[in-house]
Amino acid sequence: MNDFAEASKSAKMWGWIILILGILALVSPLVSGLTVAIMVAILLVIAGILRLIHGFKGGGIWAVMFGLLAIIAGLVMIGRPYLGLASLTMVLIAYFLVNGIGEIIAAFQIRPTQGWGFVLFSGIISVVLSIMIWNQWPLSGAWAIGVLVGIQLIFAGITIITVGSAIKSIAEA
Repeated sequence: MNDFAEASKSAKMWGWIILILGILALVSPLVSGLTVAIMVAILLVIAGILRLIHGFKGGGIWAVMFGLLAIIAGLVMIGRPYLGLASLTMVLIAYFLVNGIGEIIAAFQIRPTQGWGFVLFSGIISVVLSIMIWNQWPLSGAWAIGVLVGIQLIFAGITIITVGSAIKSIAEA
C-alpha cells in the first residue's frame, strides 16, 4: 500500500470519528458544552501558572497579578462549570453580534463586488443567532456552546472524509 492510500485510509477513519463525536455533541449539547467549559478552565489555570512563573522570574507585578487572576478564574470555572458555560455563552453572544455587524458593514463597503450578498447574509445570520441565543438566556447557556461545537465537528469530519477520498483518487491515478 502506498503512502497516498495509507493517508487516505487514516484521514477517512479520523473524519468518521470526528463526525460521530459531532453527532454525539448534538445529541447531548449540555455535556459537550460543559466539556468545553472545563477544557477552557484547565487552559486558564495552565496559562495562569505559566504567567505566574514568568512574573516571578522578572515579568513584573502585572504578570503575577494576571497569572493569579487566570488561575482563580480557571479554578472557579472548574468548581462551577455551569457558571463557566454561562460565561462562555455570553462571550459567544457578544462575538456573534460584533462579527455580524462587522460583516454587514463590510458587505455594504464591498458592494457591488461579486459575493457581497453572501457576506451580508452571513452577517445577518450572525446577528440573528446572537439575538436568538440572548432571548433564550439563561437556558441557552445549556445548549448553545454544545450545539455549535457539534455542528463544527460534523462539518470538520465531513471535510476530512472528503479530503481522504480525494487523496484516495490521487493514489489510484
